[in-house]
Amino acid sequence: MAESTAANTAHHGVADGTKRDFLKLIAVTGAAIGTGAIAWPMIHSMNPAKDVLALSAVELDITSIDAGQGIVVMWRGKPIFVRHRTPAEIQEALAAKPAELKEPQADATRVKAGHAEWLVLVGICTHLGCIPSGSKSTEMRGEYGGWFCPCHGSHYDTSGRIRKGPAPTNLEVPPYEFLSPTQIKIG
Repeated sequence: MAESTAANTAHHGVADGTKRDFLKLIAVTGAAIGTGAIAWPMIHSMNPAKDVLALSAVELDITSIDAGQGIVVMWRGKPIFVRHRTPAEIQEALAAKPAELKEPQADATRVKAGHAEWLVLVGICTHLGCIPSGSKSTEMRGEYGGWFCPCHGSHYDTSGRIRKGPAPTNLEVPPYEFLSPTQIKIG
């Protein structure tokens, strides 16, 4: 009888080890699936909404913008200034000496090569986030012919560079490209 008890104990020891390993595998697998089931919706909720993705790029026909005029379009909830500059406005921008600028930046770095007459800027003052005037020829454009922020008196030139006032930096140039001579894609 003692022999059969020893045999049963040995047999149960092997079986218990196999069962234990199997139960550990099931527990770890279940925990991994549970963690994934909880983590996926949380991570997925951080992705931008479909309506935001739809606005991530804006295509614009610029044929109706006369020289000296500008328009404002919305991109990602921000106003974008698109101005068709006159030859005189381009010359004013090119004539600015870097030493006179608060944030030195050449006009050529703010426009696309071969399209110097078109200037595309984020229309938010870099001081406190106001929207400068000057997109239309009837609006106040400040001392340098570009844009003027009436909130605190920042003056931007015809290249969107800060020339006078409390704004610390130039107006931002958003990512954009010319799809054709009459089409711009912003974003």
